[in-house]
Amino acid sequence: MTANLLDYDLERLTAFCEELGEKRFRATQLFRWIHQKGASNFAQMTDLAKSLRQKLAVSAHIQGPKVVSRHDSADGTVKWLFDVGAGNVIETVFIPEADRGTLCISSQAGCAVGCRFCSTGHQGFSRNLTTGEIVFQLWFAEHFLRRHLGRQERVISNVVMMGMGEPLQNYSQLLPALKVMLDDHAYGLSRRRVTVSTSGVVPMIDRLAEDCPVALAVSLHAPLDALRDNLVPLNKKFPIAELLEACTRYQSAAPRDFITFEYCMLDGVNDQPAHAHQLLALIQAHAANGLKCKFNLIPFNPFPASGLTRSAMPQVAAFAKILMDAGIVTTVRKTRGDDIDAACGQLAGDVQDRTGVDQRMATQRQGMLGGIKVVVLKGIDV
Repeated sequence: MTANLLDYDLERLTAFCEELGEKRFRATQLFRWIHQKGASNFAQMTDLAKSLRQKLAVSAHIQGPKVVSRHDSADGTVKWLFDVGAGNVIETVFIPEADRGTLCISSQAGCAVGCRFCSTGHQGFSRNLTTGEIVFQLWFAEHFLRRHLGRQERVISNVVMMGMGEPLQNYSQLLPALKVMLDDHAYGLSRRRVTVSTSGVVPMIDRLAEDCPVALAVSLHAPLDALRDNLVPLNKKFPIAELLEACTRYQSAAPRDFITFEYCMLDGVNDQPAHAHQLLALIQAHAANGLKCKFNLIPFNPFPASGLTRSAMPQVAAFAKILMDAGIVTTVRKTRGDDIDAACGQLAGDVQDRTGVDQRMATQRQGMLGGIKVVVLKGIDV
């Protein structure tokens, strides 16, 4: 069985090259070919010795999941579906803005956390993604977009681990993927431009602080344990006080950073002025210990199984004002890609309930990147 080099960070790739009897610098050359140039064929790597290319041809490969389809939103957002086998499909979303290009990456096929407001969680959990499957989403999107837009320079400036799955429940595969994203010989992303979003896996927040303290976003969604238990079942294992203590510890590894608290606005559930004041009391109690945070209020994206509805925008604005008047930086997330089910909480991937998947994949949606409505693809060279 040959090695998939997308599974390797530079340290592991160096060890692999040494096992082949090659010098360490060959790993750096190979790493650049794969990630900076998007090469998937060793024959393309013309500055590698022919003998090394021959060794690689029989001992390694560069391959990711097959692309099922691409969906382009009217607002420029692009969503890809990737087949990871055994009937599982994952989703990756590119969100272009004037000053950045953000890629939302999945870490699992499905999700075991089961948040009430998240469509992915209602689909159940299938399996963890490999490092290569995580990295492939960035590799594929970056080099596809460069070709599609006719650009040589980097297109993706930010990565958010906010796709399908709970990243910190797949830590062993996540960590090497993060190292690839940050490596100057690969994508060279700034630590502050790579965000891991978690529902609150406290022990792994501490591990991440030690190993790779990238930007951290925490799905809070409630000021009190009784409410959060209902919205985010993981809270029963790691309640709010423990979670905020972990966030405070995390900042000791990244003292100039803020923790972003994500808060999905649910009509009549967690969006009342009393909830905002309870949040203030909660945050102020931990601020004395060094917690610095900002809030990102997220308009809920409805789906039938949730039984929830989106807060009205005046209610969201009033909630935000209470936080801002207390000096807490607060933003309201702009909904992007909701016409292609690519907005926050909508990434379901049809892991279990495939009802309507054929119809959705056949629905014509006018796009901004090339005017293609839905493209069904059979390979990775698109």
